[in-house]
Amino acid sequence: MKYLISSFLFLMVCGLSAQTKTTYTYSIKGEDTLKLDVYSPKRIKKSKKLPVLLWMHGGGFSGGSRDYKDDAELCQYAAKNGYIGISISYRLLRKGTKSGFGCDCAKEDKQETFKQATIDYLDAAAFVVENAEALQIDTNYIIAGGSSAGAEGTLNAVYMREHFADGLEKYSDVKFAGVFSAAGAVVSADYITEANAVPSVLYHGTKDQLVPFGTAPHHYCDPERPGYLMLDGSEVIAEKLEAFEVPYYFCIVKEGRHEVSAIPFDDLDKVFNFFERTILNDEVIQTKIIKTKKI
Repeated sequence: MKYLISSFLFLMVCGLSAQTKTTYTYSIKGEDTLKLDVYSPKRIKKSKKLPVLLWMHGGGFSGGSRDYKDDAELCQYAAKNGYIGISISYRLLRKGTKSGFGCDCAKEDKQETFKQATIDYLDAAAFVVENAEALQIDTNYIIAGGSSAGAEGTLNAVYMREHFADGLEKYSDVKFAGVFSAAGAVVSADYITEANAVPSVLYHGTKDQLVPFGTAPHHYCDPERPGYLMLDGSEVIAEKLEAFEVPYYFCIVKEGRHEVSAIPFDDLDKVFNFFERTILNDEVIQTKIIKTKKI
């Protein structure tokens, strides 16, 4: 709560008559001060609590920013449509490394990167839950979202927290109501169960060369390379959800590569309509949309 004081005063001064963006520090880890930007609607009644999109940017764990234009615009869109939009920063552990995050990056280093990104995302979610009253957030409706590396971080946080996170009691109040993933994957879909499966929006290209569409090595590394690590992509996640009769909206881009990780701005009305129907209204909808890559 201590990090909220200055920003809360800012909200009091500006009022809630206009759309607001406020920045909070949710954790300090070594030399990394991790922040999140909260985008709120123009007007919120003091007694009102809203659903939230908690977004994690992409960039291969070496680049990107929480306030990058597209990520900020997505959260602004959320705020204009009855949500709180939150974009987070996290530790970019592969930034400046010689091996990067491709096939020269050792499998163990990749797993550690996934682990720490998962923990950062869960820490951001825990901060949001702890400060939900001040932020006017309904903690029953937290949608975990991200693109590319951010999608991997969020999917692992939703489905693999028991595998990656230490001290799980810290996150006992963190519950995710849905997922919005653009070109993401989990380290193992075996961790997706009927108990933890949530309504999900999945975008992925069938020819993604970095994050596999189905089950394949990360970056399609050969088995003899240090970075050989199998992942389960959107196709496998959707199959799990279908088997459990859990809602999903799966947009498949035939021949699409990793550019499908871009935020699908043209489809955002459909995306948020899906969440309204499945999360807020408890409808069961399973939809596959097949598009062909534009040349």
